[in-house]
Amino acid sequence: MKLSKGEKAFSICNHIFLALLALSTVYPFLYVLSASISSGDAVVTGKVMFWPVDLTFDAYKQVLKENSLWMAYANTIFYTLAGTVVNVVFTIFGAYPLSKKRLLGRGAIGFFIAFTMLFSAGMIPFYLNLRELGLINTRTAIIFAFAISTFNVVILRSFFQSIPEDLEEAAKVDGATDAQVLWRIVLPLSKPSLAAISLFYAINRWNGYFWAMVILKDEDKIPLQVLLNKLVVSMKPTEDMMMTSDVAAFSQETVIYATIVLSVVPIVAVYPFIQKYFVKGVMIGSIKG
Repeated sequence: MKLSKGEKAFSICNHIFLALLALSTVYPFLYVLSASISSGDAVVTGKVMFWPVDLTFDAYKQVLKENSLWMAYANTIFYTLAGTVVNVVFTIFGAYPLSKKRLLGRGAIGFFIAFTMLFSAGMIPFYLNLRELGLINTRTAIIFAFAISTFNVVILRSFFQSIPEDLEEAAKVDGATDAQVLWRIVLPLSKPSLAAISLFYAINRWNGYFWAMVILKDEDKIPLQVLLNKLVVSMKPTEDMMMTSDVAAFSQETVIYATIVLSVVPIVAVYPFIQKYFVKGVMIGSIKG
């Protein structure tokens, strides 16, 4: 179809706007990456805008020598992997029964679960509850205290409801139990939605720092994001990251930028491989909501 002058003008303006929007989101990443491989003097004096100035990898060498970084990295990977597995398992166990009409009290249970999306006890009661349970300064609190998201339960329940009941009935005729139906039929058909909620949980686990900062006290338990908070926001390096006066004079900021880059790389590397499942899973899971 031939476009009118107004439609052409709108298309041009739309492309320009989207290009500027994309640039505004990409530029911070580009700047941090460029600053991390530039000299400290160039960063401090504001010479770095888009591309690296006085290319050097000294900041990465400094960061990779720090034991506190590797410990924080290991903690973050552990919290992300173990936490995501717990999240997905709990979400499946919550969503699958709610997707069945034969569940007694299904409406009331669904209401109370959805109620938590609008109202919660608040941070202080939640912290006091963790304290009374003896979970302060423990890895168990990070993994199990945030074991489920109501939003993800709703998404997965909607997807389970979209699976034809005839499949379940045929399996039951062949003697399959509810657990076998879930494991052998429902879950294999739910890979897109499972990939989507796994991505939601994994990103949330990887980026989470507030409750880890509040709950965890020992330096050997903190995740990478808490370490970044101390470096970027509080500007208080840990004992292992205390730098000499010479290094601090010209590369403290580049060390911080290098640490930020290293913290982002895993999620950026994994996302392209599961993006198709992410988009498909969210769309299919929302059809019958």
